[in-house]
Amino acid sequence: MKRNIAVIFGGKSCENEISVITGTMAANVLKSGGDTVIPLYISRQGDLFTGDGLADIENFKNEKYLSFPRAVIVKGGIYILNKRGRPKKFVKTDVALNCCHGGFGEGGGVCGLFALNGIPLASAGMFESAAFMDKYYTKLVLSSLGVKVAPYVYIREINGFSEAEELGFPVIVKPAKLGSSIGIEVANDKSELETAVMSAFFYDDGVLCEKYLEERREINCAAYFSGGKVVTSECEEAVSGGDILSFDDKYAGGGKSVLPADLPEAVSNEIKAITANVYSKLNMRGIVRFDFILSGGSVYLSEVNTVPGSLSYYLLSSGFRDFYPVLQAVIIQALEDYKRSSEKKILNTGVLDNLPLNSCKFGRK
Repeated sequence: MKRNIAVIFGGKSCENEISVITGTMAANVLKSGGDTVIPLYISRQGDLFTGDGLADIENFKNEKYLSFPRAVIVKGGIYILNKRGRPKKFVKTDVALNCCHGGFGEGGGVCGLFALNGIPLASAGMFESAAFMDKYYTKLVLSSLGVKVAPYVYIREINGFSEAEELGFPVIVKPAKLGSSIGIEVANDKSELETAVMSAFFYDDGVLCEKYLEERREINCAAYFSGGKVVTSECEEAVSGGDILSFDDKYAGGGKSVLPADLPEAVSNEIKAITANVYSKLNMRGIVRFDFILSGGSVYLSEVNTVPGSLSYYLLSSGFRDFYPVLQAVIIQALEDYKRSSEKKILNTGVLDNLPLNSCKFGRK
């Protein structure tokens, strides 16, 4: 069945450009399967643009996207605006896919926007999006589920870095709500810790300091829900060029991926089991990537990415062509979930009918 699918990407985020890569990729994969795709790009300024040409990554060089029409999301679809900013054309939208990395795009804002306008979203929900966007809340949620996490300290004030010294050096310093390894540094002494914390506060209003686990191996596992079960990928090892997996390792060819990771079967099964368990207990949806650290014979869950880079196609398929059925699976699941939820009743209590006249107005003394 042919559907109108909105693919939303970009956003007011340091990860805007990475999101463009994910969004244009997903749009083209869906188009290759015969779906009608509506690309929706959120600029760094928060403006929303649309147009078929926004599935072409070339239109994001030299801000060519500015020549495309602006749009607004409304009940049941999208209004394309004319040059005066007035509604020109309504496009009914059957379902949407969130490809925004970071900021409110990944942190629950896009979920709320589509939910309020009655458009099913084939991505993670509001709670998990907001919780896992913040590395501090991530620790709280995972700990409550009995999942092992690395020792940490959360800092709300720039002069609170001394608390992190108690973790013992080295310490990893992370802006709490950023992704793609932006702003992350390893501090080996007090001076480096202070500098790293000050730098992290440049990007964010909260900073997570985490004990650096020695002889660490970074392992990723992706999952999605379809046909009544959680589907998990094979485990991947992300090998960095330094102490931690950096932005350059991920996007500039500095690191490498080993898939499947060279792990004992028991360890691989443990990682997959933790992935499926957390996904299931939180009743998650969409494609989610779980990032683990192996150290000293223990498995630690480090981060949960509700909008993973390139939507983890490389973990869930052998290439773009084989990724189409995965996207179709999460889209079908979103439509089924939405149908069930839309059948629930919204109660009208009648309280307003029984209020006396002028009951909410201020009277004269």
